[in-house]
Amino acid sequence: MRELVCIVCPRGCTMHIDGEGENITVTGNTCKRGAQFAISEMTKPMRTICTTVRTIFPEVPVLPVRVSEEIPKNKIFDVMQEINKTVLSKPVGRGDVVISKVCGLSADIIATSNVLNEMNKQGEKK
Repeated sequence: MRELVCIVCPRGCTMHIDGEGENITVTGNTCKRGAQFAISEMTKPMRTICTTVRTIFPEVPVLPVRVSEEIPKNKIFDVMQEINKTVLSKPVGRGDVVISKVCGLSADIIATSNVLNEMNKQGEKK
């Protein structure tokens, strides 16, 4: 039996998970989403990443980015290695793809800020 604290909602139910594969039972959850989370954690844990990527622009040395969808938990360090190797040399905007299909996954690394585009627009006006 494993114990797991649910992170789906602020309630933070302490759940007990028994079994393996198709025969998993969850107790302690107060909603269906908690049980779904526990089963997912036991069979195929997924995570999201929010971080920054370096740029060549002194005014904006780093830009916030995130994965476009959840990725397998065991790929976090591989994805972070790719992000850490990346240096943006052109302005991008919120939602623009910074790294396509990172590490062969279906997830892209996307920008979450317009600061580089705004900086570029202001530079063009001068």
